[in-house]
Amino acid sequence: MDGMRKNVAMAVFTDSRRHRVAVLVRDGFPSLELGIVHQLFGQARKGASPDGEPLYEIVTCAPRAGTVRTDGDFTVNVAHGPEAPAEADTVIVLSAYEDYEQTEPELPAPLAGVLGRIRPGARTASICTGAFLLASVGLLDGRTATTHWRHADRFARLFPHVGVDADVLYTDNGDVLTSAGCASGIDLCLHMIRRDFGTAVANDVARRTVVPPHREGGQVQYIRRPVPGTSSPSTAAARGWALERLEEPLTLRQLAEREAMSVRTFNRRFRDEVGTTPMTWLTRQRVERARELLEESDLPVEQVAARSGLGTATNLRQHFHAVLGTSPSAYRSAFRGPGRGTAGSGS
Repeated sequence: MDGMRKNVAMAVFTDSRRHRVAVLVRDGFPSLELGIVHQLFGQARKGASPDGEPLYEIVTCAPRAGTVRTDGDFTVNVAHGPEAPAEADTVIVLSAYEDYEQTEPELPAPLAGVLGRIRPGARTASICTGAFLLASVGLLDGRTATTHWRHADRFARLFPHVGVDADVLYTDNGDVLTSAGCASGIDLCLHMIRRDFGTAVANDVARRTVVPPHREGGQVQYIRRPVPGTSSPSTAAARGWALERLEEPLTLRQLAEREAMSVRTFNRRFRDEVGTTPMTWLTRQRVERARELLEESDLPVEQVAARSGLGTATNLRQHFHAVLGTSPSAYRSAFRGPGRGTAGSGS
């Protein structure tokens, strides 16, 4: 029997060259969250090409293999049990109804045992209230985490050793990541893909699944007026206009004039819609453009800075370090050098 179990465990992942992702589900999990993970990671291809080899291998697992209830009127037949996290490079924990009623910091022994199988060095992540599980086994102690804003206060009471930030879409502590509500799982998955294989791959996934390619993790998760009324002006046209002119020295007044608003009104409306200031958003878009140019061209750093609107190489390096914690040359080496094909893999 032990030999049979060993063979089953070895057969969970079939291609060791790919980054192995295990998605942990429990009774009452939102089916949308599972779909997000499989759809986004499953679309990632080598060379950012539809014909490229898949970069991830994804399996769904549960504390016990078999039928698992979703939050809808259907079930999912999960083929893999607690052996999957032991082989995974990344383990993503989804939310479940039971999280909404958790009143003690400890988990039931079987569930804690599953998380205890995560191998040293593996990356863990959670979507929505899946953060409760990561915190329960100590993976978030001394770190900053987020969860759905409606459950953040209870989370903070249960786990005083975790710094809770209920005003962001996701947090990244390197080996442990958390995201807010269900839809912010999209942002988290794209962020991980970008971190593993670069902007070109992440943008290709976003294009083919028709979702925004990037929302910064620090963007607020709950904007009180996210959708303007039918007669209310929006800042969308100004944002589109700016994206086509990132290399130009754009000003806040120019952006406001595109929408025929005063600077004060435009700034307020922009924060309501996007969750950050116009100039902070603009800088982030320029950093993203610089990332694309570093990955996809051989332009020297000075020209990358100019074409992305960051001006000088010194300015580019400063913003790159502030946003990504690395230098432009190190980033280019990671995603265009000899190791690009295996970056983030589990081999």
